Amino acid sequence: MNITFSPKRKERFSLWGYTLVLWILLPFLFLHFCYQFLTKKLANPKTRIQRFGFNLSTAVPGGLLIHCVSVGEVVAAANVISAIRKRHPNIPITLTTTTVTGAKQANDLFKDTITHCYLPIDTGWMMRRLLKRAAPSQVIITEVELWPNMIHQCWRRDIPVSVINARMTDRSARTYGKISALFVPMLHKLSKICAQGERDFSNYQMLGAPSNTLVLTNNIKYEQPARPEAHHQAEDFANAFGISKRPIIVAGSTHAPEEKVLLVAHQRVLDQHPNALLVIVPRHPQRFNDVYQICQASGLNCIRSSDGSQNGGDPDKTQVLLVDEMGKLQALYALAIIAFVGGSIADRGGHNALEPAAYEVPILMGPHRYNNPAICQVLAEKGALFEVNNAEQIYQLVTAWLTDESARKHAGQAGKCILQENNGAVNATLKALGFA
Repeated sequence: MNITFSPKRKERFSLWGYTLVLWILLPFLFLHFCYQFLTKKLANPKTRIQRFGFNLSTAVPGGLLIHCVSVGEVVAAANVISAIRKRHPNIPITLTTTTVTGAKQANDLFKDTITHCYLPIDTGWMMRRLLKRAAPSQVIITEVELWPNMIHQCWRRDIPVSVINARMTDRSARTYGKISALFVPMLHKLSKICAQGERDFSNYQMLGAPSNTLVLTNNIKYEQPARPEAHHQAEDFANAFGISKRPIIVAGSTHAPEEKVLLVAHQRVLDQHPNALLVIVPRHPQRFNDVYQICQASGLNCIRSSDGSQNGGDPDKTQVLLVDEMGKLQALYALAIIAFVGGSIADRGGHNALEPAAYEVPILMGPHRYNNPAICQVLAEKGALFEVNNAEQIYQLVTAWLTDESARKHAGQAGKCILQENNGAVNATLKALGFA
C-alpha cells in the first residue's frame, strides 16, 4: 500500500526532522563552546552565548532585524542600511551575524548606531526568544542564509521577511532541489526575494519562488563606495610602517594554499622589483599564526602588523607584511596598486572583487569565482580583472603592471567605471522593501 502525504504534511514532517537534527547536534555544539571557553580560544564568550539563545541583545522593539552571515554580507547590507537611515533616521536596527569577523565588521562600520547580536541556532525555541525580544516590524536577510525555523516563526507572527541581494548559485539550487519539501515552503513565506542577477533570479524561479515575490534588483555590491576615511586610514597605516613610497600588492581575504602560491610569486617579483611589498590579509583570524609560520618558512623578511611599527625592524627590508588584525582590508585596498582577491585559487567561490575596484586597483583572482560570477565576468570583460591559476601567472601579471604604470592604471580605472555604470540596485531594493 502506497502512503501519500499532502504538501502541508510533508512540510511539517520536514521541519520536524530538520529541527530534530539540530537538537541532536546542540549538546555537541555546546560542549565545543565550553571547550573553547575553557581553553581561552573563544573571543567575547558573553556575546557568543547568544548563539544558544541566551543573553540576547536587540534594539528597541518595532525596528528592523537584518541578518548577515559574515563580512561580505555586512559590507553589502551597509549600503541599504545607510539608505534606509537617510529616510528613517531614528529606526531601530538589530543586525545579526553568525561569525566573529562579521560582528567585528558590523561594529567597525556602524559603531553604536545599530545593535549587534549573534543569530541563535535555528531551533523554533531560540528563534521565538529572539523575535519576542526584538519584535521587529520587518526581517531582512542578506544574500544567502535561509533558516527554516526563523522564517517559519516570522510567518506565524505575520512579520514580513525579505531576502536582499539574493544569491542562488547553480550548486546551491541543486542542493535545495534535493530538499524541496523543506526549502520550497520557505519561499512561499517570504515577502520579497530581491535577486542580485539573472542567474539568481532564474534559479529561484526554477525552485518555485512565487512570481509576485521574486524581483530582479541587481547587485547592491556594485554601489560599493570608496570610503573617504579609508584613504585617511591607509595614509596612517603607510606612515606607521614606513611603506608609503613602496609599490604595494595586497592579497585580501586569503585561504590556504593561496599564501604559499603568492609567496612563491613574490620571491620572483622581488628579483626585478626589490622594493615591492606583499601585504597578506587572511580571511579568518584563527589562521593568523599559521600564515605567519608559512611566511617565515618562505625565507622572506616578514613582519606582523600587530607587532606595531616599532617592533617590525627596518621597514625598507620588509618584504612581506602580514596584517593579523581585523577591519583593515578596505584601507589596504586604498593603499594598493595591485590586488589579489582570495578564496579564488582556493575553492571558496571568490570574495568581493568590487572592494579593490572601488579604489581603482586592478584585480587578480583565481578560477573559482562562482560566488559572484556575473560581477567577475563583467570586471574581466572590461579589463579590470585577470585570472591567475598559479604562481607563474601571478608573477607575470604583477611584473608587467609594475613595469607598465599606464596599463596598470587603465585596468584600475576600468573597475571604477563599472561601479559608476551599475548604480541603481540600492534604490530598486528599497522600493521592493517599501522604503522608496
